[in-house]
Amino acid sequence: MDPDPSAPHLRTAVVTGAGSGIGRAVAQQLLDAGFAVALAGRRVEALHETAAGHGKALVVPADITDAGQVQALFGRVRDAWGRLDVLFNNAGSFGPSAAVDEIGLADWNATISVNLTGAMLCAAEAFRIMKGQQPQGGRIINNGSISAHVPRPRSVAYAATKHALTGLTKSIELDGRPYGISCGQIDIGNTATAIVAHTGADTGALQPDGSRRPEPTFDVEEAARAVVLMATMPAQATINQLTITAAGMPYIGRG
Repeated sequence: MDPDPSAPHLRTAVVTGAGSGIGRAVAQQLLDAGFAVALAGRRVEALHETAAGHGKALVVPADITDAGQVQALFGRVRDAWGRLDVLFNNAGSFGPSAAVDEIGLADWNATISVNLTGAMLCAAEAFRIMKGQQPQGGRIINNGSISAHVPRPRSVAYAATKHALTGLTKSIELDGRPYGISCGQIDIGNTATAIVAHTGADTGALQPDGSRRPEPTFDVEEAARAVVLMATMPAQATINQLTITAAGMPYIGRG
């Protein structure tokens, strides 16, 4: 017998890069909100730390740059829950600090592989599940960056991938309309995480004028709350793009 499309179902989500930072905070808040959450990432110990023994957490070690591992990840989700409601495409890397004439091809390709190709592979598998399930539909949330709008100096690979991610987001949103699949992007500036520490924001981030100065940061739990807001919007509404930054950070007027 086919399931009743009007019957309530367990809300399910996949969070990539769930072993630390924004991914960990989002995964834990989704679990607290009643979602069953697949925690994906390369470090299994870190994923178990995120899960903290929660009964609705599914730990799935996966390298999102490997198409076979991505297929296996979403296959586990389909087998476990039969459907997917939310993908938070979060895994990413800042890559090397370099100008365009300095970056090596291997470093360039590695950054693109994680930040853009990995996001595409995960979105494609999520889209297939959401398109084929009954009732159809779901939500994909891509973790962009304020660098999708205004890059930092010496971040050519990261900035290029985040600008490209915006195009991926808009294309998924457009292609998903016939199937009730929405796609939005959250652009976050200066959460207190390891990737922000890499920029030196808390000690002295490189500015466009060549100076270095500390920048404000904000608690990662607040960024996670914004993602959960996007994830829990009713199907009739979507947040196409949301920007959240530390108050007072050099974003408006950057440059």
